[in-house]
Amino acid sequence: MQLVHVRRAPQEGTTIEPRDERHLAALAKAGDEDAFAELVRGRTDSVVAFLRRMLGDTEDARDVAQLTFLRVWENLPRYDPSYAFSTWLFRIAGNLAIDALRSRGTRARTLAESFRVVQGGLLAASPEAPLRLSQEEVRRVFEACSSVLSEKQRLVFVLREMEEKESREVAEIVGCRESTVRNHLFQARRLLREELKRRFPEYVPESHRSAEGAGA
Repeated sequence: MQLVHVRRAPQEGTTIEPRDERHLAALAKAGDEDAFAELVRGRTDSVVAFLRRMLGDTEDARDVAQLTFLRVWENLPRYDPSYAFSTWLFRIAGNLAIDALRSRGTRARTLAESFRVVQGGLLAASPEAPLRLSQEEVRRVFEACSSVLSEKQRLVFVLREMEEKESREVAEIVGCRESTVRNHLFQARRLLREELKRRFPEYVPESHRSAEGAGA
């Protein structure tokens, strides 16, 4: 059962079709700087949004986005066109985000400005739970709870739940099997649910607490 539902904001900027991205990447690989500039224009907004969710800070996201595109330019000769350009791009961005999180020395600043909950989820939406929560409260609770996630769990969670990428593409980005993606996602949801119960029991439906008490 999916534990959280993500309400996604519309993407800004111009979207480039995957086949066009491959063509532009091939031109850029051959040294066409205009083609590379078009790739950057078409993907900057989505990369910054992804990194903001990973890092929890807009300025950090912009800095890492710039580094991402620099790494892309430097490594274009290694780009394999059998993969979608976006898959390769997000792999680089994800790895740099993990590096930034590790160097920061904390896991507690992940931004979750659009998280919603479903039954059994992070801020369980039920007749017994608060009907309305401020955006700041949603952010505060998720930031506190997400401190229990490893960098890889956070990466998989953001890619799958917030970026709405298929498990196959997440696996390609992260560099693992789909079964590993599913395991990371399962563990992330479990850890978030347990941390919510421990730190914010007021957001857990009474029916869930009663069921657990009866089974104790």
